[in-house]
Amino acid sequence: MIQQQTILKVTDNSGAKTVRCIKVPGGFKKKIAKLGDIVIVSIQKLRNKAKRTSKVKKKEVCKALIVRTKATHIKKTGLALKFNENAVVLINKQGNPIGTRIIGPIPKALQKKAFQKFISLASGLV
Repeated sequence: MIQQQTILKVTDNSGAKTVRCIKVPGGFKKKIAKLGDIVIVSIQKLRNKAKRTSKVKKKEVCKALIVRTKATHIKKTGLALKFNENAVVLINKQGNPIGTRIIGPIPKALQKKAFQKFISLASGLV
């Protein structure tokens, strides 16, 4: 469960290392975001090697897709998914990923939500 002020890890090669969730869009009563939701984030830290070649800048505001959460996600088959960290992939205004690679696994639950571009960039599916 991701809410405002949550620190998230970035798992693509856009140049950002950590981001902070600013807003969970979807009405004024929506307070938490789950796996596969889009949130608005602010970039907190950049990767050391990518400071010059980074596609994003520090304190920049952009959108992100949640790909991994610490909260348990239960499938219809009864299998429970739980990851070690909260992780996102940065996206642009059109909904395309900013980076060209996604590091780490992505759950198959994103396949049904029409995020095929992210699944093709990922290194593995869970």
